Amino acid sequence: MARLQHFGWFFARGFGPQGWGRPYWEWNYDWRRPELYQQSARELDQAGLDLLVIEDAISLGTDETLDLRIRSAYGGPKHDPLLLTPYLFAATENIGIAPTINSGATPPYLAARQAATLQHLSSDRFGLNVVTDVRSARHFGLPELPHDAAYDRAEEWISVVRALWHSWDDGALVQDAAGARFADASRVRPFRYNGEYFDVAGPLNAIPFENGDPTIISPGGSPRGLGFAGANSDVQLAIASLDIEKVRAYRASVHAAAIVHGRNPADVKVLFAFTPEIVDSSEEADRVVAASIRPDDATLRAVLAKQSSDLETDLESLPLDAPILPTVFGQHVSQGSIGALLGGADLATTPLREIATRKARKGRISSRDGWVGTADEIADFIEQHGEAGNDGFLFWGDLHPVGVHSILDRLVPVLRRRGILRSEFGGGGLRANLRDF
Repeated sequence: MARLQHFGWFFARGFGPQGWGRPYWEWNYDWRRPELYQQSARELDQAGLDLLVIEDAISLGTDETLDLRIRSAYGGPKHDPLLLTPYLFAATENIGIAPTINSGATPPYLAARQAATLQHLSSDRFGLNVVTDVRSARHFGLPELPHDAAYDRAEEWISVVRALWHSWDDGALVQDAAGARFADASRVRPFRYNGEYFDVAGPLNAIPFENGDPTIISPGGSPRGLGFAGANSDVQLAIASLDIEKVRAYRASVHAAAIVHGRNPADVKVLFAFTPEIVDSSEEADRVVAASIRPDDATLRAVLAKQSSDLETDLESLPLDAPILPTVFGQHVSQGSIGALLGGADLATTPLREIATRKARKGRISSRDGWVGTADEIADFIEQHGEAGNDGFLFWGDLHPVGVHSILDRLVPVLRRRGILRSEFGGGGLRANLRDF
């Protein structure tokens, strides 16, 4: 029997030039204006998706990586996703919106206040995609931390943010007009935190929440990243293999971390990044796959351009016919991201050409060797994962109306007919929606 799953959209380019490098750039939407994003968000909302996560990188990278970051508009420019968020709430009714927040760049008090404000403005639909990016540290006069230390800082950051959210006790908000008393100061606790990374005074000057804290989302497939999700997150954004047994193992590692920290593992939804390519027939799928089998060097370089931007590591200048030296990747690059690049290949022995070729080649979703298929074939794949216990998927791509519609137009009716995609929301905000099933 089909099982309802949660769905979201990962707005992978961030608040940047949507559609660049695609034919639909010629639709002449202005990526700097809110209307493009509002139109797309309305369609996601109507489709019954639970969540829209907005990627961000607050840095254009180092001097060495600047060209590869902006040449194809993958790494920049990017405007601040937090400031786009109210426009998206104004255009939607149910979907949760989660901009990326850099825990090393945004002071806990400021983050707590901004999040509290947006949680109230959105009727509890706000989330924070908490990242530990360290390469932007120089913009703030901060030291660049090793990978695990950045997670230590993020753990401290989220604990301070939550403590500030709860610095008003139950009953502190009185709102007694007759007695001329708005709040009870005896129930607003003094707050002082002095830790390894942060020194913060409170209490927060924002009122308590009615339906729970803002939702916490986190990426990161390293052991430390999965541990962080188990301890702190409501949603773990998984960039990992979609083989069913590997999906089960991945979810089990997140749930084990949740149990270690005294949490109910069912309260952590693991949503896997997914970029299906939907076609109208099996014959068309075969043609698309056949055309990708022998990519030329220009195609391989285009693949490496995107990977270079995502990893902030220049892969384009490396020789195609030699393995990648481990020293190429700085400490800012997560092991999960490197693993996603390699796709199971051995870093020490696999030539870059082979790695890029694997990325360029496409496969049929019906045979589980790629993501090209009809809407029914993709629904089969999603349904099979749901039967295996999967929580759901985050579709991955630009937030351009043409790209969004091209996926949803064909897939939503099929998923709805099969009982996989919700048709209505129960109310109560993002946290409640994630716990509906």
